[in-house]
Amino acid sequence: MLFDYMTLKVIWWCFVGVLIIGFALTDGFDFGVGMSLPFLGRNDTERRVIINTIGPTWEGNQTWFIAAGGCLFAAWPLVYGAAFSGFYIALMLLLFALFFRPVGFDYRSKIADPRWRNSWDWALFTGGFVPPLIFGIAFGNLLQGVPFHYDDTMRMEYTGNFFTLLNPFGLLAGVLSVAMLAMHGATFLQQKTVGAIAERARRMAVAAAAVSIAAFAAAGLWVAYGMDGYRITAMPDVNTAFMPVAKTVVRASGAWLDNYSRWPATIALPAAAFLAALAVIVLSLSRRTLGAFLASGVAVAAIILTAGAAMFPFVMPSSLAPGSSLTAWDAVASHKSLGVMFWVVVVMLPIIIMYTTWVYSVVRGKVTVEDIHANEHTAY
Repeated sequence: MLFDYMTLKVIWWCFVGVLIIGFALTDGFDFGVGMSLPFLGRNDTERRVIINTIGPTWEGNQTWFIAAGGCLFAAWPLVYGAAFSGFYIALMLLLFALFFRPVGFDYRSKIADPRWRNSWDWALFTGGFVPPLIFGIAFGNLLQGVPFHYDDTMRMEYTGNFFTLLNPFGLLAGVLSVAMLAMHGATFLQQKTVGAIAERARRMAVAAAAVSIAAFAAAGLWVAYGMDGYRITAMPDVNTAFMPVAKTVVRASGAWLDNYSRWPATIALPAAAFLAALAVIVLSLSRRTLGAFLASGVAVAAIILTAGAAMFPFVMPSSLAPGSSLTAWDAVASHKSLGVMFWVVVVMLPIIIMYTTWVYSVVRGKVTVEDIHANEHTAY
């Protein structure tokens, strides 16, 4: 085997992180564009312009979501099982919200009835707003700990319900998720449109960036001073296979800041998130649209990395029995499985990146009202 077990565990933490960030950066602006549709498009033609900015690429962007889900199942099977048990209703809401997107894109403009099209516009809004909200709420609950534990036969029992997810910090994390992807979608629209739509998108980008900064700062202060984190105090050799309950975990105030003390360079992550979001405001106001979009991408990636760096190696902490918490050391598949899948990712990930880059190079350029009129029956 090329790598020892511990190294593969760390590599797979990084792989899952890359896939989550890839999903947020690509499908994230699709969500942002979708949730802006009823507000930035003042008439049917303008809304068609907005839809067609992401029309050629939104399906391909979902590759990252599918790949992340597949890797979660293959690399962290215990996390996959626990997540679908604990977040089952939330995940079903997520999937049903995602259903609106393909049918909305394909059917919205088939009938020239204002009521028909307006209904699909709000369906596309739902498909853009609900998934980021659920992702954010779920991640906020991961930082607090999920109410599950393993019994003596290693069967997992979840004692919470859907409404326990809707706690204040979970909702704050949901607001941050929605705001940062609204910012990302608005900066994308600035870059892809002209005239009145671009101006409205500029104002939305500035407002969403400001909300992102405020929500990120509030969440950071809450994590640092108002919430117990998790800390491993004893466990078997990380280069071996062991069950989650074999380790000892304690909850302690400020424990989520341990990694920032251990590796001071990681402080650059939250700093980059704040600076990039501020850059979105400055660049949007100065109408430097490409720079604003790139800064938005940096902000989104840095926010995700900030949370990931704080939690490492925890993946799903348990609020009921901290020793049952799932981590990168004990929730993983076998050494051989991780090794085989490593080569699959090494081959497939560059292919995904290359064809995504090629597609965006083909469809580069702005979408205008004239384009919609010239392609009345072929455009979305």
